Amino acid sequence: MVGTMVLVLLGCGTAVSLNCGADTASVVGTAMAFGLAVVAMAYTIGGISGCHINPAITLGCLIAKRISGKDAVMYMLFQIIGAFIGSTILYCLVKTSPEAALGTTTGANACQSGISLSTAFIAETILTCIFVFVVLGTTDSKKGAGNFAGLAIGLSLILIHLVGIHYTGTSVNPARSIAPAVFEGGQAFTDLWIFIVAPFFGAAIAALIWKTIASKD
Repeated sequence: MVGTMVLVLLGCGTAVSLNCGADTASVVGTAMAFGLAVVAMAYTIGGISGCHINPAITLGCLIAKRISGKDAVMYMLFQIIGAFIGSTILYCLVKTSPEAALGTTTGANACQSGISLSTAFIAETILTCIFVFVVLGTTDSKKGAGNFAGLAIGLSLILIHLVGIHYTGTSVNPARSIAPAVFEGGQAFTDLWIFIVAPFFGAAIAALIWKTIASKD
């Protein structure tokens, strides 16, 4: 819950402050914010919970048999609660000082101008698949990257945002999308199903790919 709150507050907060999408600098800054937030939380709470802070990652771990069904449900529930806490804080900050928000007030996801629903769905599926694949690989107890896992995961998320912001604002995380969309409403809420279904679909694919590769010696 705490980790997801930090991710949403700092990641979406940066998107709001920089008016993400307005220029190249705002896209790069937002991408770095999300990636660095993951790095920070990975080394802060990774030893406590594994720092999923993303229902898609939790689903991938469930399919890979690294977490029980009961724990997976609880993880997802508290990830969403954490996302709402982070969004609430951000919403209150923006409403208190609206001049600080150059664009969206929540950093919500939605299909960007000229992007079709099918393109957005494909983008979120593929990017989430890559992200969860990196998570499963780097955190594997036998084949993983050990203490460098958090850094690899965070850097990969920066790359994923650099690619995906143009299409969807980049979610690859249902919790990160649900809470801001509730506050934002409008198109963000209408398109929300994409940012729930596609990341879960991508996570399932990633888990199956990793299980296949990891089983080979």
